[in-house]
Amino acid sequence: MNIYSKKQYWKFALLLIATLIGISSLWYTNKLINELSKEERKKIELWAEGMKHMANNENPDADLSFVFEVIRNNETVPVILADEQNNIIYSRNVDSTKINDKEYMQHQLETMKKQNEPIEIIISNNIKQYIYYKDSSILTQLFYYPFIQLAVIFIFILVAYFAFSASRRAEQNQVWVGMSKETAHQLGTPISSLLAWIELLKLKEFDKEIITEVDKDVKRLETITERFSKIGSAPVLKKENICDALHMSLNYMKSRASTRVEFTTNFSKSDEILVPVNIPLFDWVVENLIKNSIDAMNGEGKIDVEIKDSSQVLYIDVSDSGKGIQKSKYKTIFNPGFTTKKRGWGLGLSLSKRIIEQYHNGKIFVKNSESGKGTTIRIVLKK
Repeated sequence: MNIYSKKQYWKFALLLIATLIGISSLWYTNKLINELSKEERKKIELWAEGMKHMANNENPDADLSFVFEVIRNNETVPVILADEQNNIIYSRNVDSTKINDKEYMQHQLETMKKQNEPIEIIISNNIKQYIYYKDSSILTQLFYYPFIQLAVIFIFILVAYFAFSASRRAEQNQVWVGMSKETAHQLGTPISSLLAWIELLKLKEFDKEIITEVDKDVKRLETITERFSKIGSAPVLKKENICDALHMSLNYMKSRASTRVEFTTNFSKSDEILVPVNIPLFDWVVENLIKNSIDAMNGEGKIDVEIKDSSQVLYIDVSDSGKGIQKSKYKTIFNPGFTTKKRGWGLGLSLSKRIIEQYHNGKIFVKNSESGKGTTIRIVLKK
């Protein structure tokens, strides 16, 4: 399991735990709501009995203080007493400023009908009246409370995650830059020594062909050192002929690739398309893409590099006939540490993304890919 897979695993585990906490909170709150709803039903039934007793009482001297106390005791549950024709007779705990608003009261009545089963009371002469009610404000707040609580928790976790990620990325960047600078510094000494040895070999009239090849490799080491030294610093972008730059990078990779790898292009070195780039860093991107393509084809297949010129941007498509990439991994392959190889750090494409998007203000992404047929990665550079 690579670093990125472990990271995804922990994200999934945390999401699962958060989901379980949310479900448990909703279940427990729903249980409380049901219990409170039953209590409110009993309260309204008692209130209905009080109303019924008061309406049917024919003894003017009877003590109704307990009945009045029961009726007054309901201070939270909105209630409407209506006849069989839905004419409102009495209401309690609804907006007192809108009691005379017939449209508002009818709306409240319809809401109560949908929310709870009405309680029927029969008064003298078999006249039926109905008590409608809806959940109290406390019960309503309790219903929405877990959702608000989960939203607050989610926002807090989200902010904390982004803050932690930003802090971690800043720390990783510092380590990355430090390692790059140190690598460039360490390479400087042996390269200087090798250059001196090459000059000595020239004086001793050593085999010129061997000296030329060694000189090429030392110059390559100088280029690599320059690349590492530029990490963390804003590179200088100059208007360069991108066709010439691509031609040189491809020639270098051809000489080090198997003869079973076929390279094709739709441009020539003599073509001129000027784009602001930093050549050493851009070459690094091209080399990373070509190396990945060769690995994806197991050292045998076809690599095509195509340029599409438009008025504002330049498109560079690098296509191979390799094994392809799953659609779910189109973005994942550019994450640091992601690799499908047994050996390697999984930094090539991540570094390429950093160079193109942060240093050149461009874009790099998987344009398309098909299993067993190959992949096309597109670079977009502003002109």
